[in-house]
Amino acid sequence: MIPIAKPYLDKEDAQAAYETILTGWITQGPRVQEFEEKFAKYTGAKYAVAVSNCTTALHLAMIVSGISEDDEVICPSLSYIATANSIKYTGATPIFAEVCPETYNLSAADTETKITAKTKAVLLVHQMGMPAEIDAFKQLCETYNLKLIEDAACAVGSSYKGKKIGSHSEIICFSFHPRKVISTGDGGMITTNRPDYYERLKLLRQHGMTVNDRVRHESSKVIFEEYVEVGYNYRMTDIQAAVGIKQLDKLDWLIEERRKIAAAYYKAFRDIDCIRLPEEPSTCYTNWQSYSIYLKKNAPIDRNTLMQKLLDEGIATRRGVMTTHRELAYSKTHGNIKLPVSEDLHDRSIILPLYVPMKEQEIQKVIDVFLKLIR
Repeated sequence: MIPIAKPYLDKEDAQAAYETILTGWITQGPRVQEFEEKFAKYTGAKYAVAVSNCTTALHLAMIVSGISEDDEVICPSLSYIATANSIKYTGATPIFAEVCPETYNLSAADTETKITAKTKAVLLVHQMGMPAEIDAFKQLCETYNLKLIEDAACAVGSSYKGKKIGSHSEIICFSFHPRKVISTGDGGMITTNRPDYYERLKLLRQHGMTVNDRVRHESSKVIFEEYVEVGYNYRMTDIQAAVGIKQLDKLDWLIEERRKIAAAYYKAFRDIDCIRLPEEPSTCYTNWQSYSIYLKKNAPIDRNTLMQKLLDEGIATRRGVMTTHRELAYSKTHGNIKLPVSEDLHDRSIILPLYVPMKEQEIQKVIDVFLKLIR
């Protein structure tokens, strides 16, 4: 079976976890701090705060951005459900806007039509690692006095206008889930250039504690912590961070390898009239976290049948990105809205296997079987 994805974890990563376990410091500690510092440097951000996953990162981003009950936050429905859930956690309401069919990313034009007196922020997703048009949304948010929050769960290592995703706006959230380009098993990171956000994020991820365990442990004097606001247990462990440090060292190489696979797919499929391949805008450099192909109406096979036939041949695939407003958790409150582009992309897109290392014969098998079925 050729899987849809798998993390690249090697003996170096395992050794880092092993050595950290032997130190006896396995919760949030010195390795977490080191990972944060290296991640901030890599992305060009002033600060980075490690957390338990990207969903908790998004939740904290909402809180420090001042999002609360009765507010509205515009986001795509065409995204993993965690995007909308993070808004709901604060008591605010997600307002779903349309996406661009070429990039699967939020449309600035449609977003503007959704702005009301209750709108407080835009949650911009870099879907499948493809950077969205950040400058257009920064301008939009400045015009309407809105907060811009980036959901970069899939976009670690991707770049927009020559700069790594992670420093373009006030707050950006990343994921290290096993399906992402680098992984810590699970885990997330928040980057920001604002010192006030940085200090509050550190409080919120650890129950509002003013002095963390590492500082107390390393101090030569007795220190008593205080709890200044209601916070959460959203910490990353040192074991995860030790793996993350090693993974970060490999990130640029991993992206180069993923781009080679995406290039092979493009070369093999570019002349097929009944499909549309993903496009990388000139302003962007994507990590190709996922490779999604859109089946046009003249395709000789429907998406679900194609997925099953590929699976029968030993090739795992996934449907196009979910549409949150059509899931049961949201359909009761958002089911009456129509997002034809998002719905069409979900219904007619198929995500092909892409991971490192993907053997040449595996890549060729995906290409050969896909071509046989689509023709």
